[in-house]
Amino acid sequence: MDIVAVIAENKIREAMEKGEFDNLPGKGKPLQLEDLSGVPEELRASYLILKNAGVLPPELELHREILSLKKLIDFCYQEEERQDLTRKLNEKILRFNLLMERRGMNAAVNFYQEKIYRKLGRGYTP
Repeated sequence: MDIVAVIAENKIREAMEKGEFDNLPGKGKPLQLEDLSGVPEELRASYLILKNAGVLPPELELHREILSLKKLIDFCYQEEERQDLTRKLNEKILRFNLLMERRGMNAAVNFYQEKIYRKLGRGYTP
């Protein structure tokens, strides 16, 4: 064991003896661990920092924009504006699919998954 580990262990032991860990929030409850298996190991720390700061990954941001545009199109009654929103939607979907392909996720899988969910009567969004 190196000197840093020994010092850390001593500090933790002293804090435990003083009762400094007794009133921590969540004491006695299981830890809420996140499954980060889909995030490369070298990116996990930065992913958690961004997540805690409320920053969405690009694919989730695009997904949210796609859902928003779909809702706007559903309630749009002016044909010119509807076409403009549809063009923007198609661009966002294309960007989303390209991003997913670059990350090794096939857009065709999403396409067929959507068809299956619709066939089963469940809502599905990319």
